[in-house]
Amino acid sequence: MDEHGASGDLWDSIGRLQAWLDAHRAHGGADGLLLRVLKLSEEVGEVAQAVIGATGQNPRKGTTHTWEDVQAELCDVVITALVALRTMTPDAREVFTAHLERVTARSLGGAEAAADPAAGS
Repeated sequence: MDEHGASGDLWDSIGRLQAWLDAHRAHGGADGLLLRVLKLSEEVGEVAQAVIGATGQNPRKGTTHTWEDVQAELCDVVITALVALRTMTPDAREVFTAHLERVTARSLGGAEAAADPAAGS
Protein backbone atom coordinates (compact mmCIF):
# COMPACT_ATOMS: atom_id res chain seq x y z
CA MET A 1 0.00 0.00 0.00
CA ASP A 2 2.70 2.51 0.95
CA GLU A 3 6.47 2.67 1.30
CA HIS A 4 6.18 1.87 5.01
CA GLY A 5 4.50 -1.46 4.37
CA ALA A 6 1.02 -0.69 5.67
CA SER A 7 -0.30 -3.46 3.46
CA GLY A 8 2.61 -5.73 4.45
CA ASP A 9 2.81 -8.33 7.16
CA LEU A 10 0.23 -7.91 9.92
CA TRP A 11 2.69 -8.67 12.71
CA ASP A 12 5.32 -6.31 11.30
CA SER A 13 2.73 -3.53 11.40
CA ILE A 14 1.70 -4.50 14.95
CA GLY A 15 5.35 -4.44 16.03
CA ARG A 16 5.86 -0.99 14.51
CA LEU A 17 2.71 0.33 16.19
CA GLN A 18 3.83 -1.08 19.53
CA ALA A 19 7.25 0.53 19.16
CA TRP A 20 5.65 3.88 18.30
CA LEU A 21 3.30 3.66 21.29
CA ASP A 22 6.19 2.65 23.57
CA ALA A 23 8.17 5.70 22.43
CA HIS A 24 5.26 8.00 23.29
CA ARG A 25 3.81 6.45 26.45
CA ALA A 26 3.42 8.30 29.70
CA HIS A 27 3.67 5.16 31.86
CA GLY A 28 6.00 2.21 31.55
CA GLY A 29 6.34 -1.15 33.21
CA ALA A 30 3.33 -2.91 34.68
CA ASP A 31 1.25 0.27 34.69
CA GLY A 32 1.90 0.82 31.01
CA LEU A 33 0.88 -2.74 30.20
CA LEU A 34 -2.30 -2.47 32.28
CA LEU A 35 -3.23 0.80 30.59
CA ARG A 36 -2.62 -0.72 27.18
CA VAL A 37 -4.94 -3.63 28.04
CA LEU A 38 -7.54 -1.22 29.45
CA LYS A 39 -7.48 0.62 26.12
CA LEU A 40 -9.45 -2.36 24.80
CA SER A 41 -12.43 -1.35 26.92
CA GLU A 42 -12.38 2.11 25.40
CA GLU A 43 -12.25 0.67 21.88
CA VAL A 44 -15.11 -1.78 22.58
CA GLY A 45 -17.14 1.15 23.89
CA GLU A 46 -16.54 2.92 20.59
CA VAL A 47 -17.91 -0.12 18.74
CA ALA A 48 -21.05 0.03 20.89
CA GLN A 49 -21.38 3.75 20.26
CA ALA A 50 -21.05 3.20 16.49
CA VAL A 51 -23.67 0.40 16.50
CA ILE A 52 -26.08 2.58 18.47
CA GLY A 53 -25.38 5.42 16.06
CA ALA A 54 -25.78 3.23 12.96
CA THR A 55 -29.13 1.90 14.16
CA GLY A 56 -30.40 5.28 15.37
CA GLN A 57 -31.15 3.88 18.82
CA ASN A 58 -30.61 7.19 20.57
CA PRO A 59 -33.70 9.26 19.75
CA ARG A 60 -31.97 12.45 20.85
CA LYS A 61 -29.12 11.96 18.37
CA GLY A 62 -30.68 9.86 15.61
CA THR A 63 -28.48 8.10 13.07
CA THR A 64 -24.93 9.32 13.66
CA HIS A 65 -22.77 6.48 12.29
CA THR A 66 -22.61 4.10 9.35
CA TRP A 67 -21.94 0.37 9.28
CA GLU A 68 -18.56 1.27 7.79
CA ASP A 69 -17.90 3.17 11.04
CA VAL A 70 -18.74 -0.01 12.95
CA GLN A 71 -16.31 -1.97 10.77
CA ALA A 72 -13.55 0.58 11.42
CA GLU A 73 -14.19 0.47 15.17
CA LEU A 74 -14.05 -3.34 15.13
CA CYS A 75 -10.71 -3.11 13.34
CA ASP A 76 -9.49 -0.74 16.07
CA VAL A 77 -10.45 -3.37 18.68
CA VAL A 78 -8.47 -6.06 16.86
CA ILE A 79 -5.42 -3.82 16.39
CA THR A 80 -5.52 -2.71 20.03
CA ALA A 81 -5.76 -6.33 21.22
CA LEU A 82 -2.87 -7.43 19.02
CA VAL A 83 -0.70 -4.53 20.17
CA ALA A 84 -1.50 -5.40 23.80
CA LEU A 85 -0.59 -9.04 23.14
CA ARG A 86 2.66 -7.96 21.44
CA THR A 87 3.42 -5.76 24.44
CA MET A 88 3.04 -8.78 26.72
CA THR A 89 5.22 -11.08 24.64
CA PRO A 90 7.60 -10.78 21.71
CA ASP A 91 6.17 -14.17 20.63
CA ALA A 92 2.71 -12.69 20.00
CA ARG A 93 2.47 -14.20 16.51
CA GLU A 94 3.12 -17.71 17.81
CA VAL A 95 0.89 -17.26 20.87
CA PHE A 96 -1.98 -15.98 18.75
CA THR A 97 -1.58 -18.63 16.04
CA ALA A 98 -1.48 -21.47 18.57
CA HIS A 99 -4.54 -20.09 20.37
CA LEU A 100 -6.45 -19.62 17.12
CA GLU A 101 -5.69 -23.21 16.16
CA ARG A 102 -6.97 -24.45 19.56
CA VAL A 103 -10.16 -22.39 19.31
CA THR A 104 -10.74 -23.51 15.72
CA ALA A 105 -10.23 -27.17 16.59
CA ARG A 106 -12.41 -26.91 19.70
CA SER A 107 -15.17 -25.01 17.90
CA LEU A 108 -15.20 -26.75 14.55
CA GLY A 109 -13.73 -30.11 15.45
CA GLY A 110 -14.67 -32.64 12.78
CA ALA A 111 -17.30 -30.30 11.31
CA GLU A 112 -14.68 -28.47 9.26
CA ALA A 113 -13.41 -31.69 7.64
CA ALA A 114 -16.98 -32.87 6.98
CA ALA A 115 -17.86 -29.53 5.33
CA ASP A 116 -14.77 -29.58 3.07
CA PRO A 117 -14.84 -32.55 0.68
CA ALA A 118 -11.23 -31.79 -0.35
CA ALA A 119 -10.09 -32.30 3.24
CA GLY A 120 -10.65 -36.02 2.96
CA SER A 121 -8.52 -36.35 -0.20
